Amino acid sequence: MISHLLVANRGEIACRIFRTCRELGIRTLAVHSDADADALHARVADAAVRLPGDTPAETYLRGDLIVKAALAAGADAVHPGYGFLSENAGFARAVLDAGLVWIGPPPEAIEAMASKTRAKQLMGIAPLDEVTEADLPVLVKAAAGGGGRGMRIVRRLADLDTELAAARAEAAHAFGDGEVFTEPYLEDGRHVEVQVLADTHGTVWALGTRDCSLQRRHQKVVEEAPAPGLSAALEQELRELAVRAARAVDYTGAGTVEFLVAGGRAHFLEMNTRLQVEHPVTEAVFGVDLVAEQLRVAEGHALPAEPPRARGHAIEARLYAEDPARDWAPQTGTLHRLAVPDGVRLDTGYTDGDTIGVHYDPMLAKVVAHAPTRAEAVRRLAGALERAEVHGPVTNRDLLVRSLRHEEFTAGRMDTGFYGRHLAGLTAPERDPYAPLAAALADAHGRSRFGGWRNVPSQPQVKRYLMAGEEHEVRYRHTRAGLAADCGEVRVVQVDARRVVLEADGVRRPYTVTRYGDRIHVNGTALTALPRFPDPAAQRVPGSLLAPMPGTVVRLADGLAEGAAVRAGEPLLWLEAMKMEHKISAPVTGTLTALHATPGQQVEPGALLAVVREDQGHEEPREQPQPTRTRETA
Repeated sequence: MISHLLVANRGEIACRIFRTCRELGIRTLAVHSDADADALHARVADAAVRLPGDTPAETYLRGDLIVKAALAAGADAVHPGYGFLSENAGFARAVLDAGLVWIGPPPEAIEAMASKTRAKQLMGIAPLDEVTEADLPVLVKAAAGGGGRGMRIVRRLADLDTELAAARAEAAHAFGDGEVFTEPYLEDGRHVEVQVLADTHGTVWALGTRDCSLQRRHQKVVEEAPAPGLSAALEQELRELAVRAARAVDYTGAGTVEFLVAGGRAHFLEMNTRLQVEHPVTEAVFGVDLVAEQLRVAEGHALPAEPPRARGHAIEARLYAEDPARDWAPQTGTLHRLAVPDGVRLDTGYTDGDTIGVHYDPMLAKVVAHAPTRAEAVRRLAGALERAEVHGPVTNRDLLVRSLRHEEFTAGRMDTGFYGRHLAGLTAPERDPYAPLAAALADAHGRSRFGGWRNVPSQPQVKRYLMAGEEHEVRYRHTRAGLAADCGEVRVVQVDARRVVLEADGVRRPYTVTRYGDRIHVNGTALTALPRFPDPAAQRVPGSLLAPMPGTVVRLADGLAEGAAVRAGEPLLWLEAMKMEHKISAPVTGTLTALHATPGQQVEPGALLAVVREDQGHEEPREQPQPTRTRETA
């Protein structure tokens, strides 16, 4: 039996596996990069081994170092989690060759299905060898790996060669395999998958369907089980195809077979030979612990002949440190507080006070709700997210709440084009008009009455806040009865440094106020306190290109130098942050008068990268384009 398990991964999935191991009495071993030295997964394991370096290529993608760590610490088994080396047949073989138990399918099954081209051949599907205008749009896809990396939608034949080259480079960097292929791109289909679990005795379970259609950058955002609105015949076909794929490669352990459903037909996409991020919804519906079942299968135990019966509906939302309104730009900084109400499941790799860095995926947590019906599960999850305390960098929390309450989603009519159609509306700023006042009153309550206003106590006090990208000014007064709003429409019922109760139009509204430096969270609204007097040093000359996030300058456009002529929208340089490359383009047509960025340079948000002086009389749009994400990196 397994007694000591190394998890060859980090963050949320490592913590989730450790949780099951504790329940089973299995000792745990973590590995961590230098950037993750204080990460939660390294703290909660029974022991941890350092992998020198910060980047995935130096650490979590070094199978040799991980096997060495397992042997040195006395582990007898290795679980790969998902991502990184989880679908690497060479790593699986190295684990087995070292005499360790591999928690996953045989290396031969990984090889057969890890290459999407070979997987399609096994299922009798041929990729497009030559693409013509009639085939467009097509999807360029990495043959190995997943997570949206190495994928490009091509709508113009003239762009095909460029996108193929970019996808090859990205795939080679992320997975060590530059093979790519093309396939028809089905607009606005539904992404539906089937969870399989197989033992070494010939039993294969198909644990229902999941719908993962709400995606950004080909990465899933909201997942649910079972997939809503499928006919009984189509569900049966999906389960049979999934079992057929597993049996074709003598599969064992947990895996997922993915399909695109369009026009009432199922189109095979790939088989992921690992546990999926969205596995908790299947666990909730079927009442199983898939990690525990993986461990039992690896120990040689047989599954019952039939899987447990499904009950109810489960929905999972992925909480990311990113700004959907700014092209999903990843965010970094301190996560001061992360808490959700009782009644939902929270899987996370962070605790209060942890730092969100630049080296890894920006997913903070997964929040899962289970209920007897889909409508109840949707309502429960949306309510829990709305009430969650997420204090720190900008997240996609508000987007998730609005997505779950959107009429297309509640009716089960969503597809993979959901965010393409609705993102602008889903990210439109929503402002609580009284949140800045609550912040100002709570701050004033926590300060002495004998401040700079003491000689003119009748004068209103003024504070300014940034909320949803706009500046808001509030006024209040100190009176004999206490603090009061400097307007007649709002009555201050209660004030202290953490709680404010305001009454407007006869309705009392309580506000919980939490402050971290100049960042204030008022219920679910984030505010930034602005200084009384602007800092002159913060002013920038027109045409300044500023870093939109912390990251590393990975490359400059060919021949870029001061004095070069550039056109509006022309890519000038690329930043890498949190597994993504972000293209920084010229804001106007003109001359590059300053270049402060160099390859390999680490930059902070707001750092001056370059300056473009606009050509006089040129009628190009003046606004600086948002940074455009061009590819993902490992």
